[in-house]
Amino acid sequence: MLKNLDRNLWVAEQPLKFWGVEVGTRMTLIRLTNGELVAISPIDCDRQTIKQINELGNITVIIAPNLYHHLFVAEFKAIYPDAQIWAAPGLELKRPDLPIAKTLTDGSIGISDEIEHLFFEGFNFFDLPKISSLNEVIFFHRPSQTLILTDIAYHFDRSFPWITQLSFRILGGYEKLQPSLLEKLATRERDRVKNSIERVLAWDFQRVIMAHGSIVDRDAKSKLKAGYEAFLSTSL
Repeated sequence: MLKNLDRNLWVAEQPLKFWGVEVGTRMTLIRLTNGELVAISPIDCDRQTIKQINELGNITVIIAPNLYHHLFVAEFKAIYPDAQIWAAPGLELKRPDLPIAKTLTDGSIGISDEIEHLFFEGFNFFDLPKISSLNEVIFFHRPSQTLILTDIAYHFDRSFPWITQLSFRILGGYEKLQPSLLEKLATRERDRVKNSIERVLAWDFQRVIMAHGSIVDRDAKSKLKAGYEAFLSTSL
């Protein structure tokens, strides 16, 4: 089911386990001024959710925001065959089967830069048994002052199962808006990450939507800043 967060801004969620721990996952849906819909990190939508989406408008852009959030892109494209797939750099090598129309770096979408986006550099993801570049693109929906992340920060709370709470109390990301200890161990290019998060913090956002965890509606900017100061062990 879609949940309306603000004018022209919705999310849909589904269960998802990572390494056996329930972390959930979330799609963000944005309606542009011209009525077109942009889907960021699509999930495996049921019929009711598809019906709700169709009542809002026409999906024209499907975004795979990093090298890990592509699992349901092909299925979503099959539902909306006329939509274009836009993807993070490098996904064309990982998923050559996807008809990627555009590779995202820095830029904007819509009239008067309704959605701005930037490529978050230097961040690595701990994917057993290897460490991989995440190659995430971050989005800022200017009309609703909402920042849209995928895997560069988490925010788990008591709404999640106890094993998830315990895991992220240990790893980081429990009632804090930050990456986990695993990403801290994997990431070496701290200067590039610092430059990226400083660019993100230059945006005037009040809310943060992330793929895994509870949405932060209050003091989101200060919480993300504090989370990355802890992650980088420096002030921002």
